Amino acid sequence: MIRAAITAIGGYVPENIVTNFDLEKIIDTTDEWITTRTGIKQRHIENDPKKATSDMCVEAVKQLCQKRGISPEEIDMLICGTVTPDMVFPSTSNVICAKLGAKNAWGYDLSAACSAFIYGLATGSQFIETGRYKKVVIVGADMMSRILNFEDRTTCVIFGDGAGAVLLEPSVDENGVQDFILHADGNGANFLHMKAGGSLNPASVDTVTNKMHYVYQEGQTVFKNAVYNMAEVSAKIMDKNGLTANDVNWLVAHQANKRIIDATASRMGLGSDKVMMNIERYGNTTAGTIPLLLWDYEKQLKKGDNLILSAFGGGFTWGAVYVKWAYDGD
Repeated sequence: MIRAAITAIGGYVPENIVTNFDLEKIIDTTDEWITTRTGIKQRHIENDPKKATSDMCVEAVKQLCQKRGISPEEIDMLICGTVTPDMVFPSTSNVICAKLGAKNAWGYDLSAACSAFIYGLATGSQFIETGRYKKVVIVGADMMSRILNFEDRTTCVIFGDGAGAVLLEPSVDENGVQDFILHADGNGANFLHMKAGGSLNPASVDTVTNKMHYVYQEGQTVFKNAVYNMAEVSAKIMDKNGLTANDVNWLVAHQANKRIIDATASRMGLGSDKVMMNIERYGNTTAGTIPLLLWDYEKQLKKGDNLILSAFGGGFTWGAVYVKWAYDGD
């Protein structure tokens, strides 16, 4: 069986950093309040109005190509997971390929909120496993600052901007994407969404005036569902593949809230030494969190390491992917 192995990774976050202390100056919040409830200390925010999600993705993919020693023209396919596309259409994937010079690639955008990267990883791996393509890039990226209401202290403190990308290639051994379990429940749409901008509530003077183009979240409901579903699906994929806590080298969990990550690790029987964490520096970059974790921890990864990637997002969407790492990061 051909498996889809991650053979290179790239990441990008904007240079501009906004700390909790910066937010204290513009909204009714404190560093202590944000830190104790989320684990976030700072986030990267793009302050150049001419930059868009595609620009972050281009930087991440350029880095990936440089590491792997390939040209963008060698990429066969590019899937971009995002809820902040440059435009409604064309797809951000197409824009990325054009900016990169990846003229031989095709692709599309995948919308699954915070679960978009693992959805894309599961999807892209199928194109490798069938033998159809040799080089598939999966990008997870969001410029959440563009859809945040900085008068709403319950949401604006959580999110940041960033992008991460991985290259999938046919494995030469047993390493690569081993299994995945994905779920969706559209009943959760009421609790985490953006009210306007689509065909239901197209942009108008009223939607702008009523601030309907920002993230809307009912925090407690989302938190409870995230804690339960991320923990359960992560434990389930371990059971399905006969893995014990001793077998798992790393939990690569979506960085939405430190308490959710801790609950997932506890359900899996993992200590903190096996949990990737960078939420304190980036906040929740939505589709970007998991690839940015891999980017940050790459040097610590060893060939054959067992990784469980787990996420929960608006929609609701959630799932877990079991990956055997394909190369020594150092």
